[in-house]
Amino acid sequence: MLGAGTMGHGIAQVTAGAAYAVVMFDVSTEALARGYEAIERNLAKAIQVGKITDRDREETLQRIRSTSKLEEISDSDLVIEAAPEVLELKQQMLRESESLTKPECIFATNTSSLSITAIASASRRAGNVIGMHFFNPVHLMRLVEIVLGKQTSEETVATIQTVAKQIRKEPIVVKDVPGFASSRLGVTLGLEAIRMLEEGVASARDIDTAMELGYNHPMGPLRLTDLVGLDVRLRIAEYLHGALGSECFRPPDMLRRMVSEGKLGKKTGEGFYEWNGQEQAQRAYTK
Repeated sequence: MLGAGTMGHGIAQVTAGAAYAVVMFDVSTEALARGYEAIERNLAKAIQVGKITDRDREETLQRIRSTSKLEEISDSDLVIEAAPEVLELKQQMLRESESLTKPECIFATNTSSLSITAIASASRRAGNVIGMHFFNPVHLMRLVEIVLGKQTSEETVATIQTVAKQIRKEPIVVKDVPGFASSRLGVTLGLEAIRMLEEGVASARDIDTAMELGYNHPMGPLRLTDLVGLDVRLRIAEYLHGALGSECFRPPDMLRRMVSEGKLGKKTGEGFYEWNGQEQAQRAYTK
């Protein structure tokens, strides 16, 4: 697992929970510590609600080895990357991983919007490169979006479908188009919710409640944006707006302003809601 952030540690948790041995890599030892602590908290909550036992918790934690030395991934059969949405960074991680791993090792990127084919262009074995898009929070969300690059082999697809099912996820397979299926739909909804808040149509909480109770969404689009990160959503919106040319992906001024002010959502404690571990209070932004 390359990256111990929000998505990285979540993916490490669910794979270790399915009896896979996991090496969780990050260049930051602080990020590794935070990621491991988050896994411990998630497992403790799962015990409280009766989803797992104490033994399950201990076995899951024992399967995870944290490291800041990339060479420790050399024995891996599958490398999953969860770096920021920057093409060059993902290509660099792909090249470095390939230089260390065996020829049959699969490289899966957790990108939510970037082209799998573009990422794979940095590879010497593009048939082994695939998209494996998880959703936040990883330990609760069931979907995995499997995205096919132009050269992704059928064998790689079959292997990743099997892995997804073994870690108790429901896989869907989509073509390599901007935004795939989930981000293209989800970002559209999230950006429109921000525009509605910007226009004063309703409060953040009421907009979210409309989707939760009216359309049976487990979480409203503004609260979800806080969890994903406003900076992440802005980067994806900018990419989709440029790639697809549709005005529905143009980032709202409110989103740009909040990112410039450092209000990035849960990870900074403030976004459309105030956060302190749990959601505390609605933010009332106006145009």
